[in-house]
Amino acid sequence: MTGPAPAIRLLHLEDSEPDHALAMAYLQRGGIHAEPLRIESRAEFAAALQQPWDIVVSDYHLPGFGGLEALQMLRASGRPLPFILVSGQIGEETAVEAMRQGASDYLLKDNLSRLAPAVENAIAAAEAQRARLAADRELQASRRRLQELAQHLQTSVESERQAIAREIHDDVGGSLTALKFELDWIRRRTTEPAVQQRAAMALETVTHAIEASQRIMQNLRPAILEQGLVAALQWMTSRFEKRTGIECECRTSGLSPDRRALPAGVPLVAYRTAQEALTNVSKHAAATRVVVDLSISGGVLSLEVSDNGRGLGPDDLAKTRSFGLRGLHERASTVGGWVDLSSSAAGTSLILSVPLAGAGSAAAAGDNEGPEDPETAAWTAT
Repeated sequence: MTGPAPAIRLLHLEDSEPDHALAMAYLQRGGIHAEPLRIESRAEFAAALQQPWDIVVSDYHLPGFGGLEALQMLRASGRPLPFILVSGQIGEETAVEAMRQGASDYLLKDNLSRLAPAVENAIAAAEAQRARLAADRELQASRRRLQELAQHLQTSVESERQAIAREIHDDVGGSLTALKFELDWIRRRTTEPAVQQRAAMALETVTHAIEASQRIMQNLRPAILEQGLVAALQWMTSRFEKRTGIECECRTSGLSPDRRALPAGVPLVAYRTAQEALTNVSKHAAATRVVVDLSISGGVLSLEVSDNGRGLGPDDLAKTRSFGLRGLHERASTVGGWVDLSSSAAGTSLILSVPLAGAGSAAAAGDNEGPEDPETAAWTAT
């Protein structure tokens, strides 16, 4: 068996002791056990607000004081207590104003039979509101933790990429270059045609390997970004067109190719987004033309990669989770940005948006990420 419900801590602003007793009787008749404190002045009310209460019930008219003023004092205190206004006579405009200012309910003194259910409803609504606020705070905290984790992971990934790029440059690249010199020395000093031919073939293979290692190093650690985002995107699109044969246009909407003073992290996020998008175009879109469009307007950096490929088909839409796009979302969130995707039979467009004012801290990134729709989630992962 459950025990009796705990008593309700009720603060009652009422200058009439008989009216106070009558209100408490109606509460008891309605099954509510209250521990009330009756007060009737502004000073008493201000002092009482320092104590814990479950609800405030206030008369509208008090000597030198009023229910609406008490409601304003309660709201100014920052305590989210339910507030019920009771009056012998209250006009419709006054009642509407009280509700507008945050009153939970209002009653007439000749209808106190409604007091008990009104108190129960007001307390239940306040508890639900507190629960929602607590859940919202926990959600925001979770988003901040997720944001911090995503940023840490992205930083770790970039650090690993740089370490691998250095290893390729220092060890693999150095060894391949030395091998190229040795093969060229053999080719130039031998007089046997067969050896010259084999040395020339080996030189060609080593040259391709050196070019591949340089391309891998650029992908891992884009040193081109030191020349600015515009220059890096122009270089990327030019290399993409040469490598894939897909026409690739880079538009910068009048931006200078010189290095722009963008917030930390933004150039790399934009570069990686374009890199991932172009990789997906080459693998899956069956496109003949791609446009990479970089612009800054209204304090927001926008990077759009659009193609004229086949768009997202039923198989793509059936993929409810895509690590490729999810990774882009997470990367964008590290600078307070987000990614949008649209697709039709005429092609696919991916847009990165980053508000530059908050990109440095990216403190509110969790709210920037909208709900993931099926079309967006279906973007093919690399």
